[in-house]
Amino acid sequence: MAIYHTARPRAGLLPPTALQPRVLQPRAWDRPAAESDPLSRRRTRATVRAGRNQGRVGVLLGGIVIAFLLAFFSLAQTVRVSATGYDIDQLLAQRARLEGQRQELVSDLNRLGREPAIRKQAIDLGLGQLVEPLVVPAR
Repeated sequence: MAIYHTARPRAGLLPPTALQPRVLQPRAWDRPAAESDPLSRRRTRATVRAGRNQGRVGVLLGGIVIAFLLAFFSLAQTVRVSATGYDIDQLLAQRARLEGQRQELVSDLNRLGREPAIRKQAIDLGLGQLVEPLVVPAR
C-alpha cells in the first residue's frame, strides 16, 4: 500500500482525534524501579486512562442497537394495529351479514306465521277443511 505525503485521513463517522496516532505511555510495571515513585506512577496511570477511546465504539454500538430496537418495536406496533384493523373489518362484515339473515328470518316468520299462509300450505300438502264433527254415542 502506498502512502502519499499529501494524503489526509478521512473522518467519516469517527471524530478527528480517533484518526490521530496514539502514543502509548509505558506502564508503571514496565519501567525500571528508579522511575516508579508514587507520584509519577499516578500521573502515568491518569495519562494512560485519559488517552483511551474504546468507550466510543461501545457507545456507538449501543446507540445502533437501541435505534434498531426502537425501529423494531415501532414496526411490531404498526403490524399489530394493521392486524387489529383487519380483524375489525372482518367482524363488521360478518355482523352485517348476520343482521341481513336475521331480517330475512323475521320477515319470513311474519309472512308465514299468519293464518292465510298456513291454510295455503295445508291445502298444498293435500289437507282439506274439516267437516262437522261426528259424535258417536256411547253404549
